[in-house]
Amino acid sequence: MSASRSTSSRHRRRKTALVAGVPLALVSAGAMAYGSALGVFGSDAQPKASAASSTAAASALAGVTDVANGFASVNALGQNGTYGGRDGQTVTVKTLADLEKYATASEPYIIVVAATINMDPVGKEIKVASDKTIIGSGTSGQIVGGGFFLGTGVHNVIIRNLTIRDAYQGIWNDKEHDFDAIQMDGAHHVWIDHNDLRHMADGLIDSRKDTTYLTVSWNKLSQDNKAFGIGWTANTTADITIHHNWIRETEQRNPSTDNVAHAHLYNNFLEDEAGTTIKSSYGNYSRGKTNMVLENSYFQGMTNPVVRDATATLVQRGNVFSGTTGKNESGGSGAAWDPKTYYGYTLDKTADVPALLKSGAGPRSSVAKATSTAATGTTTTAAAATTLTVAADGSGQYRTVQAAVNAVPANNASRVVISVKPGTYRELVKVPSNKPHVTIQGSGGSRKDTTIVYNNASGTAKPDGSGTYGTGGSATVAVDGDDFQARNLTISNDFDEAAHQDIANQAVALRTSADKVFLDSVIVSGDQDTLLVDTASKDKLGRVYITNSYIVGNTDFIFGRATAVIDKSVITLKKRWNGTSAGYVTAPSTVANRKGILIANSTVSGDVSDRSFYLGRPWHAGGDAALDPQTTIRNTSLSAAIRTTPWTDMSGFSWKDDRFAEYKNTGAGSGAASSDRPQLTDTQATGQEIADWLGDWTPSAS
Repeated sequence: MSASRSTSSRHRRRKTALVAGVPLALVSAGAMAYGSALGVFGSDAQPKASAASSTAAASALAGVTDVANGFASVNALGQNGTYGGRDGQTVTVKTLADLEKYATASEPYIIVVAATINMDPVGKEIKVASDKTIIGSGTSGQIVGGGFFLGTGVHNVIIRNLTIRDAYQGIWNDKEHDFDAIQMDGAHHVWIDHNDLRHMADGLIDSRKDTTYLTVSWNKLSQDNKAFGIGWTANTTADITIHHNWIRETEQRNPSTDNVAHAHLYNNFLEDEAGTTIKSSYGNYSRGKTNMVLENSYFQGMTNPVVRDATATLVQRGNVFSGTTGKNESGGSGAAWDPKTYYGYTLDKTADVPALLKSGAGPRSSVAKATSTAATGTTTTAAAATTLTVAADGSGQYRTVQAAVNAVPANNASRVVISVKPGTYRELVKVPSNKPHVTIQGSGGSRKDTTIVYNNASGTAKPDGSGTYGTGGSATVAVDGDDFQARNLTISNDFDEAAHQDIANQAVALRTSADKVFLDSVIVSGDQDTLLVDTASKDKLGRVYITNSYIVGNTDFIFGRATAVIDKSVITLKKRWNGTSAGYVTAPSTVANRKGILIANSTVSGDVSDRSFYLGRPWHAGGDAALDPQTTIRNTSLSAAIRTTPWTDMSGFSWKDDRFAEYKNTGAGSGAASSDRPQLTDTQATGQEIADWLGDWTPSAS
């Protein structure tokens, strides 16, 4: 029987804004170790990159201040929304014993899961107590062979950013082993967000016995007979929000919603992939006396995509059905209701839902989301960073980095992190201008673990016979999208100059032509023209900040017209293809009245002959005399490889007509001020700081 109640007294709409996760502060590298034991990369290329190793833990913490949206945000039953363990201590766990200790404690805790934890025995469900946040550290938090149980009265629990998997016992419709990823019996105020739930023995999520004020958002549910069951009670009291979930390759309960007073489902993607052995029997099911609002969801290939009992109510708005068959129902005699009576929300366009969820659902390197609008209560969860995984062995979402880039929605408004597992990826990668806010990040312990490499050169013939690539076109990785970041990986061009002296041998590893490019803990390696820092056009600004990194090459290997800072990094000089030592570190082609290349707080060294390398020369691209190339090198250690007259002319243009200077450099390659070696005065140096190059941009890891 349905319990009578007063809706107005039961619900109180939230009036406070959601708390935004704090983005990571800019990580400055400490003192770096340099040496020759590991060749041109130096000794610091071997250990874990400090910025990368700190990112996973910090990104988890960036999300723990978030509070729930949907029905989990509503003030009711003595609980003011859902905020988990934010009032308690933060602990990091890597063992089953520690996870169970803190999850079952009576005190509030933020529990950061930073490892794969195997349940013992298989099927174990940890009995979570109230006031807990259980959140994965980056994408490393995994629960294998069991899950979590929230019993009667348990409340204010957040489960985020975890992979919970593999309790499957070999029986597809398993009625003997009740091994769920997350089971709730009589709980309230629970937020399940950005998890990957798959391959369990029973259901992935079970919400039973009047569990209410539940929000399930941005999860991936897959590879299971039963995805998400709700109800199993004669009462019609539960209020549940289910939004932005990708449910695929599950047979039933997608979800099945039984006797739920208010079920709000929106922007979900239900997919039955063709050619697989798993076939859907139904999609969204409004059972018993459920009153469901179903909005802007996308159904692909589903059998019976929307089903309604004769006693249930189901209102459909804005849904898309592609390749579906069977029942698609709506109607009923229940009272109409508007979710915005209880909480604010914003619908994404239905056509965008598949791409949005393929790139955004499941665990990510950071789950911090945007601040809500206090005046309206609207929460823009789509503004949060999302993660795509790449693994050459097929264990990720994509096998190539470019495939992941291709999956980023055009004109994406928020960050997409492409997490690349260790390995060598021999491919060309291009991030187009209509895909800003992309991060490519190696997931290994060292920047050497993940390598993107190719071997095109300027003179390499294109396979379609349309000519050669040219210098800019030879890049292994080309970045045209603004607000790009890369960290904890190697980008290389391994063109074999010795074998191909018959063609132009400029061979770019990384080309950027975007603004706000942040490279942290990377190696960029090549020979001639390794790193091209460019802009989209002469009239466009292109700022680049590189820190805690290595740049390797020999001839003009840091060049272009961008406003670029290389800070706290190692510039490694490399012999040429024939074993000789001769080269140029920089070749700026700066537009007049702009900043050029700044090298600060770094080291320039390498296994080359003494006095064989220039610090730079002026590149007047295309013979453009209006350019005003600039390189400033300050507070940097210069090895004896640097010439005593470190600047030289290029293509008929004198370096003395342009802007080349040093300030307080040290080491055997440094020298006193002279007409051949300009030094900034202290006053001049105050106008050539890193902040003068970056302007209103403060790079931060996100």
